[in-house]
Order: sequence, then C-alpha cells, then structure tokens
Amino acid sequence: METQLDPMKDDLPLMANTSYMLVKHYVLDLDVDFKSKVIEGSIVLFFETGSQYRKTSSAGKECCQSQFDETCKMRASEPCHIPMINVSTCSSKMECNDFPVSGKEEATSDENSNHSNNEQASGISSSKDCCDIEDHGNKDFLLVLDCCDLSVLKVEEVDVAAVSGIEKFTRSAKLTGVSKELENLRNRIVHELVTLPADRWKEQLHYFTHCSQAPGCGELLFSTGTWSLEIRKSGIQTPADFPHAIRIWYKTKPEGRSVTWTTDQSGRPCVYTMGSPINNRALFPCQEPPIALSTWQASVRTAAGFVVLMSGENSAEPVQLREGVLSWYYYVSMPMPASTFTIAVGCWQEVKQQSFKQKAAIATNIGFSLPSSQTDLRWHEEICGHVEYPCRFQNPAARLQAVIPYRVFAPWCLTESCEECLLQLIPQCLSAAYATLGTHPFSRLDVLIVPSNFSSLGMASPHIIFLSQSVLPGGSHLCGTRLCHEIAHAWFGLAIGARDWTEEWISEGFATFLEDIFWARAQQLSHDEMKGQQELKALLRWRRLRDEVQNSEEELQVLRPKKESTGELSESGASVVKYGLKAEKIFMQVHYLKGYFLLRSLARTIGEVSYLASLRKFVVKFHGQLVLSQDFLSMLLEDIPKQKQSGLTVESIFQNWLDTSGIPKPLLEEGETWKECQLVQQVSGEVTKWIQTNQRMRKSSKKKMKQDEVVFQQLLPDQLVLLLEFLLEEKTLCPRILQCLESTYQLREQDAEVRH
Repeated sequence: METQLDPMKDDLPLMANTSYMLVKHYVLDLDVDFKSKVIEGSIVLFFETGSQYRKTSSAGKECCQSQFDETCKMRASEPCHIPMINVSTCSSKMECNDFPVSGKEEATSDENSNHSNNEQASGISSSKDCCDIEDHGNKDFLLVLDCCDLSVLKVEEVDVAAVSGIEKFTRSAKLTGVSKELENLRNRIVHELVTLPADRWKEQLHYFTHCSQAPGCGELLFSTGTWSLEIRKSGIQTPADFPHAIRIWYKTKPEGRSVTWTTDQSGRPCVYTMGSPINNRALFPCQEPPIALSTWQASVRTAAGFVVLMSGENSAEPVQLREGVLSWYYYVSMPMPASTFTIAVGCWQEVKQQSFKQKAAIATNIGFSLPSSQTDLRWHEEICGHVEYPCRFQNPAARLQAVIPYRVFAPWCLTESCEECLLQLIPQCLSAAYATLGTHPFSRLDVLIVPSNFSSLGMASPHIIFLSQSVLPGGSHLCGTRLCHEIAHAWFGLAIGARDWTEEWISEGFATFLEDIFWARAQQLSHDEMKGQQELKALLRWRRLRDEVQNSEEELQVLRPKKESTGELSESGASVVKYGLKAEKIFMQVHYLKGYFLLRSLARTIGEVSYLASLRKFVVKFHGQLVLSQDFLSMLLEDIPKQKQSGLTVESIFQNWLDTSGIPKPLLEEGETWKECQLVQQVSGEVTKWIQTNQRMRKSSKKKMKQDEVVFQQLLPDQLVLLLEFLLEEKTLCPRILQCLESTYQLREQDAEVRH
C-alpha cells in the first residue's frame, strides 16, 4: 500500500520512484548568471531499470518485447526528431507552455493529454498514479523525479545511438535478445555504458560526455508539482521501455532553496549550496533517496574572474570559451547520493604557502601516521562490498597516502588569516585521520571559507569542505576541531552513508566522536593530555545535551524516529524524511550529542584499542555503501562476543539509546564522573575564586580591588567555555567582574565559542 505524502507536514517527501528506474549518472551543462541570479542549462540523466520492476519481470510478468533483429530491420532508417528550439535564447519569463509539447491540458483524459507547469496541484502522487506495473492495458509509465523551485523548459529523449563509435556497445552478445522498438536499442546501449567495469571508467566518462551531447529524438510529456517532476512518453507503459537517457532543459529561480545568492566578505557576488533541508532538488531535477547512488560530471560556465569549486575528483582548470567567459569541468567516479553534490561559485582566491613550510608540516605528521594504518593492510586485501567503481581501498599507492592533495580558497580579505592558521592545520588533521581510520576515501580536498551568511561552522561534501569564517580567529583550537569533524565525514556520512536519512547520528555522531581523536593526534598529545581534553569535552557536551533535552520537543530527541520501520520504502521507492522540514530541527544537536555519547559508551565498554580496530574494519567492509544502525552494532558485537554475554545487544542499545527521547539512562549514571577530571577541577577552582571576587566587589562597590589580590590561571578554550557557563548560573554578577574577566582572559581575542 503506497503512503500518501502530505507536503504541508514537517516531513520531507522523497518522491522519486527509484524502485522502477534508478539514475546511474548525471551530466550537467550549466551557465551561472549573477545579474539574474539564475543557473540555467541542461541535465542528462542515464538510468537503469529499477529493482522492483526487475523482480516483477523475473516473476513472469510480460515485458512487452519482440524480436530485436526484426525491429532493427524495420526501424534502422527512421530519422531522429531534433526539436528546432534554441533553449538558450528563450526569454527568462518563458515557461514550459511556450513549447508545443506542453500546452494546456485538454478536458479529455486520453494518453495524448499534455500537462504544463501551470497545472500544479499537489505534485504528490500515489503509486497507482505513478506506475501501474500489474496492468499494462492503458496506463503510461510515469517517471517521478525530486524537483522544486525550478522552471522546467523542456524534456526530451536523447538519441545515444547517434554517437560516433557507440556501435561497439551494440555488438555485445547481450544485444541479441528481443525488443519491440528501436528505442530499446538506445536503452541497451545505456545499459552497456552504465555497467562498464571499473577499469574502463575513463572510457565510460568519455562516452557519457558524447552521449550527453547527442541530439534529441522526441520530446517527452511532463508536469511539475510542489515536490516533483513527472515525465511520461505516450504509449510507453513499463520502466524497461521508457527512455533510459533523457535531457531536461531548466533554470533555477532566484528564491530557490538549494543555493544561496549573496556577497562574500570582500563584497563580491557569489552563489553556493549551503546544505538546505531540501538538498539539491532546487538546483537540478534528481533522485533524492539515498539508494540512488550515482556518479556525475558537470561543465559550468561563468564570467571571467569567478572560480567554480565543486564536488569533483579533479582539480579543475578553467578553459576560456570566448572573451570574458570561462568553463570549469568536474567529475566523480564513485557513486554517491545526489544530495552530496556541492557547488560554490565566487571570486575565491587560492591561499598558498611557501612550499618548504608545507612539506615540513606534512613530514612532521607522516611519521606517527603510518604504523597504525599499516596494521590494517590485511583488511584491504578483501573484496570490496560496494558496486564496482575505481576504489582507493584497492589502490596500493592510495592506501599509503597519509595526506591527500589539498587546496584552500577564501575571499580576498581572509587569505592572510587562512595562511596563518588553516593552511598548516590541514596536513596535520588529514594525517591524524589516516592514522585513525586508514585509507582516505577521496583523492583530494578543497577547503573553502564561505560567506558570513553560512549558518553552520562547517559542511563536508565529496572532495570539498565549507568552513565558516568564525573558525579563523582566536588560535587553532576551534579551527582544528571543526576541520577534524568535517574530515571525519569523508568516512562517515560520505563514503559510508545512512540508508535512511532519519538516522543522522550515523554521520554526525561518528564525526563528533572522531573529531576528538583526530585533534588529539594532530596535536600529538600524550595519553593523559588526550584523556583530560576528552573528559572536559564530554562534560561540555553533556551540559549542552541536557539543556537541549529540556528545551525541545520529545519527538525530535529520538535518534531512530521510525524505529522498526527505519529503512523501509514504499513500493515505488518513495519515502519521507521524518521531521525533515521542521524548522527547529535545523538548530538541534541531539543527533551529534546522543550519537557521540553512544559511541563513547561503547568505546569505554569495549576498550579504545579494540574499538578503533573495529571502526577501521567497519570502514573497510562498508565503504561505498549505505547502512542502518544495526549494520554497525551487529558487526561490533560479533567482533567482541564477550559483550553479548554481558547483556549488551543490538536490541538493548536501541531501547536505551536510539528509540527513546531524553538523556539515555546509561549516560545519567556517568554524568558525575567527568567532574573528577583535572582540567574540570581547575575550572571549578577558578569559578570559586571568581564567585568570591564577585561577592567582595558587590560589598565594596566604591573601592577598587588591587590587581594582585587574586591570581587566576590561564585556561584552555574549552575550559574558558565551561568557566563562563558556570558563572552564568550565578544569580547576579557585578559589572566589574565582566571587565575583569575580559582583561584576565583577553576574551575578545578568543575563538568564536568562547566569545559566544
């Protein structure tokens, strides 16, 4: 039974019917126009028939196929229809009803009825409307893509058979089967192309490029709704017969929620994806469900002077197309959800450092990085469990690369700050991450300081990290910890993704837990120093979690809100992200904090050495795949069978940590232990001094206290945060206390967390 999706609720609908057709590759060809604040162009999608239809077909359902050879004889000379429309010259006000294919809907309901962008009812369809797999009598198959805030201009089938050299894919033995239409030849070509083995990825990319430039061979009917783009071809009733390569001409809207148009800190225009709750569906039509793992390539044109950064394996160099216009090209060969695609276009400046300094920083850290990773090489010999792609875990050179190539970009006015702090931290943090988890999943990294309207401290995407300007001032602590957090997402959140987006803790909990380990190793702390900092951080996070639990709705505090239904999809593949659009959820950290405390509790129970070894094994086994909570927990408990004997089970972890609101019971029992940490006790001593000083100042308000009456210790940034939190719990503070705090600790020169 298909779930009816209500767009007015707080749940984010994922409309794409991925069970029937699954996108394997995107080719974007876009122009960025800062005057109109519009990104315009086309996207070509290459599909495979989805698992649900393949199951239905293999069970004996009729696939409507006839002899392939006979079809070729009948239709070989059929000319392709190339629409005589130059989309690039259309006016900005042109909607899809400017094209003949998308005129106003007629009163009849026969198969030739067309839909226009003016017909926007709910945009939410049940499976009965989307595709009738059981009855092939009179219903056209409907392809549903996730889409909103876009002006779709035209949709057409792509004649991949017209590409020079593509005939090599038609000679395959697999193509001697049956077919009803010549269109099936095109679909078989696409099938051969998307299933090429990993060692032919360059050839595959070459043909994706040429196929995306092939002429159209017939416009398709389409309609847009609140959350979806629905496409059909008259007379085509099954996913197998539907075109497997389609081109969509479209343009974004200035108010679209996937990107933000703004100015950088130097006052220059820029646009970037800022991690919207609706992800990328207002940037390009796509399949949003995580299961739609795909590769992509993109050519982006913009005015000279602008730099295009993007999720891509290559460090793109601009090509001048004509005077004043540059083109940037990126690609990825590792399949990932479309939601991880990221772009930033602006007048960014690359921040560079003297080469000898950079090499010295890298050399300093490689020494302590290699040994622990080398012990994991036996795991790398296993066969990867993901779909086939050129995997770094199978590359001997990549497995020994402690520091991947990296670049730093920023607005012009922040380049000096980046050079002083950020640039030297990156190799240290990358090396520390490698020492902890082993092989870097991605081949390179760009780090961009994004505009001041960025609402977070950082965001990680494949090959690129966005950082807030707030991490730059006040020393290296905040910058280093945030950088470590985002680097951790390369493994947890990107290389390993949650199969159900409601399980955010799989990404954020792991990154929060690992940032402490990475940062301690980057600083090369002793064991005692590392433990002290981690206990202090745990207390700060416990206080934050306690406050959040007291001031938020219970339903938003559950890490697995769908419980036993987690990971389940409707028949078509559509689903919802529970509470995905709830406004207050954006500001909550419960998935970070409860996830972190669960992982910390498991590490304490199992022992850190064994626990980190299990994490590395989990990464090797599940990289390139989507997981649920039980995948990690089951593997962990199987690795350490004695934990099962002590009563620790997946079910008990669900009950105590993931399926309930509030602070987990095991955490309540641990809450007091962090106060015994030496760094916390130092803060407690300083708090006592300040409270006594505050009392004396209030009693002797007319007298000036001598500077040498009280001696205060210098504190670490996290200690300062805890000190200020304790003092804020006092009923009253003398104004002069605030002045003394400022002068004693130079608060205005501290990092953003202390100043906050």
